[in-house]
Amino acid sequence: MSTANTTSTSSGRSSVKWILMLGALAALPAITTDMYLPSLPAVADDLGTTQAAAQFTMSGMLIGAGVGQLVIGPFSDRFGRRLPLLIGISLHVVTSILCSMTPDIGSLIALRVCQGFFNAAASVVAIAVIRDRFVGSDAARLLSRLMLVIGVAPLFAPTVGQAIAGAWQWRAVFYALALIGLALVLIVWRFMPESLPREKRRSGDPRRVAGGYLALLRDRHFMALAVIPGLGLAVIMSYVVGSPFVFQDEYGLSQGQFAAVFALNGAAIVGSAQLNAALVRRAAPIRVLRVAVIVQLACALVLLALVLTGLGGIVGLMAGLWLVLGTQGLIPANSSVLALHDYGHMAGTAAAVIGALQSGVAGLVSPLVGLLGGDALAMVCVMLSVAALTLVVLGLGTPAYRKGGWRERDGMDPGPTATAGETEEREAEQVEAQGPDQR
Repeated sequence: MSTANTTSTSSGRSSVKWILMLGALAALPAITTDMYLPSLPAVADDLGTTQAAAQFTMSGMLIGAGVGQLVIGPFSDRFGRRLPLLIGISLHVVTSILCSMTPDIGSLIALRVCQGFFNAAASVVAIAVIRDRFVGSDAARLLSRLMLVIGVAPLFAPTVGQAIAGAWQWRAVFYALALIGLALVLIVWRFMPESLPREKRRSGDPRRVAGGYLALLRDRHFMALAVIPGLGLAVIMSYVVGSPFVFQDEYGLSQGQFAAVFALNGAAIVGSAQLNAALVRRAAPIRVLRVAVIVQLACALVLLALVLTGLGGIVGLMAGLWLVLGTQGLIPANSSVLALHDYGHMAGTAAAVIGALQSGVAGLVSPLVGLLGGDALAMVCVMLSVAALTLVVLGLGTPAYRKGGWRERDGMDPGPTATAGETEEREAEQVEAQGPDQR
């Protein structure tokens, strides 16, 4: 075997290792959400609370994750990726055990907020590690491949959670989440090397951290791209928090049937993510993104028509949801990569802003489903509104739809052989030389 082939094989094995490891970490919040999801009606009954309050145990976790990422991102830029990851997942284990012992809905909501805060370390560090090692279309492809691993959560987690709750009640689900967290701690400790060298770590001075956040907040282009993954998660979470009540209470599906429907829609997200990985080999991420948001809005309008007319009944609802959710694999990865492009020198902080917006926006939007009635129409109206807002943000906040307004450099790799390490110093110089408005 030639040296080139040996290098290629070694690189391929390394990529698979990182995809599996980072995918497992990034999937922790999704697993924590989806294993618990089928238990929502049981939680409401057992704790004597309302549907909206039970749903807020999901939304509260997202809000906690949003705050957590803002804290953990700069921490990972200062101390490296491994330390905050190990601390965060360890505290996720502790919080999961406490959730299993909660006596009322108020304490469960509070603990879920804390749980979201701590396991935010897994998602923000996973994105930062990708930016440490990859750039441009390579990073977009890796993020899309991660969706395959992350997508296993909605495919299997509800079924596993339903089986656990059916055998030992809903509290046992949190013991399972604690065991998963413990396994991830061991994996990180044994197999994940540090990806941020000491010489590239940023000062922990609060003024510099605040200055970094201020620079990001003043960059309108970055903020528009950074909020789009949050809007995408809001679409998904509006479906997630509403679907147990819509399918089980409104349409009469059993927990097992609901888990199968949930897995089918999860497959749509995974499939479109793999489609995106193939598309970005041939087209700039921005080109894929600006088409995908239009397609998603069109599919959401079709879904609304199906619900209003009742055409196709539950089959029509499922088909419409499959189309809307299927576009999600084409949106967050591309938007995140484009947002991070100029911020390789502060990837943890930038990833924290993206993650905080992702969790915060979804956490604030998804309770609207319950507040608007919790039925299929409420769920679909929230999803449609968010899809429309996504198009507005991309159109007004970036030059994506302006002729000649988007530089190809922002949507493609810096060069055919460039790596994150080779381009990082150049990117830092460009950011210092250009004000946010110039970009």
